[in-house]
Amino acid sequence: MIPRYSRPEMVAIWSPETKFRIWYEIEAHACDAMADLGVIPRENAEAVWKAKDVEFDVARIDEIEAVTKHDVIAFLTHLAEHVGSEEARFVHQGMTSSDVLDTCFNVQLTRAADILIADIEGLLAALKKRALEHKDTVRIGRSHGIHAEPTTMGLTFARFYAEMDRNLSRMRDARAEIATGAISGAVGTFANIDPAVEEHVCDKLGLVPEPISTQVIPRDRHAAFFATLGVVASSIENIAIEIRHMQRTEVLEGAEFFSMGQKGSSAMPHKKNPVLTENLTGLARMVRAAVVPAMENVALWHERDISHSSVERMIGPDATITLDFALARLTGVVAKMLIFPENMLENMNKFPGLVMSQRVLLALTQAGVSREDAYTYVQRNALKVWEHRTDFKEELLGDPDVMAALGADEIEDKFDLGYHTKHVDTIFARVFGED
Repeated sequence: MIPRYSRPEMVAIWSPETKFRIWYEIEAHACDAMADLGVIPRENAEAVWKAKDVEFDVARIDEIEAVTKHDVIAFLTHLAEHVGSEEARFVHQGMTSSDVLDTCFNVQLTRAADILIADIEGLLAALKKRALEHKDTVRIGRSHGIHAEPTTMGLTFARFYAEMDRNLSRMRDARAEIATGAISGAVGTFANIDPAVEEHVCDKLGLVPEPISTQVIPRDRHAAFFATLGVVASSIENIAIEIRHMQRTEVLEGAEFFSMGQKGSSAMPHKKNPVLTENLTGLARMVRAAVVPAMENVALWHERDISHSSVERMIGPDATITLDFALARLTGVVAKMLIFPENMLENMNKFPGLVMSQRVLLALTQAGVSREDAYTYVQRNALKVWEHRTDFKEELLGDPDVMAALGADEIEDKFDLGYHTKHVDTIFARVFGED
């Protein structure tokens, strides 16, 4: 992933140095287990640990691979250079390359998942804070981009909180599903290696043994993992789109923080563009781009092929690094976001009283008017407000059919804004708990 959209901790997981360190630990722990079983001499297993503080030379491994055309063999050759060829002769005993590659990949994905889980928890904290801050800040709700009925800014943040809380559960489940390892040998039958070796290696690396592998760990696990990343990315875009709408000049109910010295346009000095949330929309597309290839990786020939390998070398780092960056960026946007309550009320009243139309409709039906007639009475007055920017309540008070059914006092009662926010506390209790 390009540095512009990367954070160091996640990038480090995917570095060649980290990868080779994990490969080394897999091989060293496997040697320990085989020594315990009496398969290899104890002194040979102990000799492998002489390299525990070695900084593996990536350039040297690449040099060897240029000849061998095989990355695991290149690494094992380099390891023997440090340990000694005689001492290292039992390394990789009974194992196949996928035992190392797949187990390492899943270690990397679980570590990436831990960072993403922490990212989501940070975003949840920011969303909750803004939700509580604006629990009673009234704004217009919209459907199809058109004014619907009043809601609150707090409910908007609470809705996003609940969505991200579901994503937190999904991410934890995805981590649990991907945290498996396989040290089962060619075609996964354990013919040349004892299952106890797999159990030992997995235990040391924080994984659980794959119940049944072929020569690879089943890729449905990876498909589910990357699908989860795609869902989280879509939720990021969902929030970003709402903020982008709020920052539109003719709306301006909220906006990204605009720092001192920031420039919005090279041509127009007045511009304050929602560049961060627009960026998040684009980043979400890139994370989702990994989902279909991950799904297509599930179908492999027989006990294995390597059609999945090139895909995973790209989507593993790119999707996790991008999502990590996106979650951190969105957390900052939410935490520092500017909110404009006055503009929310002004927007709601652009067509005075119009958003109370359903209350009037229901009141007419309760007063004995058929639903068809009630809808006609309300709509004809609402259309006048749409066309002439008149006051909806005044139009109703001047309509003899409406007045005959309701009267002035009852019509007045239907324009109480508090009616629409009376259950906000109930919703907040559902989302955040009774406290």
